[in-house]
Amino acid sequence: MENFVFWNPTKLIFGKGQLEQLKNQVASFGNKVLLVYGGGSIKRNGLYNKVVAILKESGKEVFELAGVEPNPRLSTVQRGVDICKTEGIDFLLAVGGGSVIDCTKAIAVGAKYDGNPWDIVTKKAMPTSALPFGTVLTLAATGSEMNSGSVITNWETQEKYGWGSPLTFPVFSILDPENTYTVPKDQTIYGIVDMMSHVFEHYFHLAEHTEFQDYMCESLLKTVMEVGTKLVNDLENYEYRATILYSGTMALNGMINMGYQGDWATHNIEHAVSAVYDIPHGGGLAILFPNWMKHNLSVKPERFKQIAVRVFDVNPEGKSDEEVGLEGIEKLREFWNSIGAPSRLADYDIDDSKIDVMVEKAMANGEFGRFKALNAQDVKAIYEASL
Repeated sequence: MENFVFWNPTKLIFGKGQLEQLKNQVASFGNKVLLVYGGGSIKRNGLYNKVVAILKESGKEVFELAGVEPNPRLSTVQRGVDICKTEGIDFLLAVGGGSVIDCTKAIAVGAKYDGNPWDIVTKKAMPTSALPFGTVLTLAATGSEMNSGSVITNWETQEKYGWGSPLTFPVFSILDPENTYTVPKDQTIYGIVDMMSHVFEHYFHLAEHTEFQDYMCESLLKTVMEVGTKLVNDLENYEYRATILYSGTMALNGMINMGYQGDWATHNIEHAVSAVYDIPHGGGLAILFPNWMKHNLSVKPERFKQIAVRVFDVNPEGKSDEEVGLEGIEKLREFWNSIGAPSRLADYDIDDSKIDVMVEKAMANGEFGRFKALNAQDVKAIYEASL
């Protein structure tokens, strides 16, 4: 285990009816609030009206940024930054899923920066201040509600990058499982894949003596698989929604990976795909992650064996570590297929015509991955195996 400092300042407010806490949470901030949301689902399910009513009862002047994309775009971030600067916004409130929250994080730092927010995303500039913001979560997936990370797409240049700052933790996040009832089945599936992928990214590392962290990761995966299987067939079950919602937060709030850094190569590989084709992030991960695993099985086969036995119930008797690990990877693919996740890039009508373009974008900052550093040939091989 490596030395570490754990710090997470986000106040998590979880459970049925917790939206009523919003009034108290926004009370200490200024009067001008920018409400950030996506394609309008919060209007159809009534959440928008409830949030606006609470804000106005609290004496807030409400401004709006609607239409945040599933892969939030720099152009939308810039629209939000312009509103903040023009109107003198005091506080941001993201109401939606991870994409809305990611966009809000970029707006929060962009509003306090004189240049292009893309400078911060691409790490050409470091933010020195940010507007405070809170979230009302409507989708279990990214964990963005309790971490400082964000992913933004520059559609004009077809680039998509993850970034983060200690300044971009939400002040508070309100998680009511009932607000996820209307998430459709496909988005629910993508969320399950995404949170499992976050755990896998943590799990594949080279640090030693992480027994406790390993068991936390494994138990989270087993819980998501058990409950997720039930949830996709019972979308308005409160207990299932609550478990998956909480699992998504725990998968990426820093709790399960204290003492080591995970790999994160597969996310980078997927970002290049969705930057070019604008596919759902969870769908891309479902396709790519098992192929990343197969490609890197030989790096530390005992690691793959451990997760195969503990999570996927593979019988190791009479088999090599590689054989057990491979069987575990196949079990993962079977599970994701069983809940309706895609398994090939062809499922999104993606062929080999732009593989070199995706490789180039994935390699923009050189070799990447902490479990095994991937070069262009590695990335291309994973894409080709995923066709």
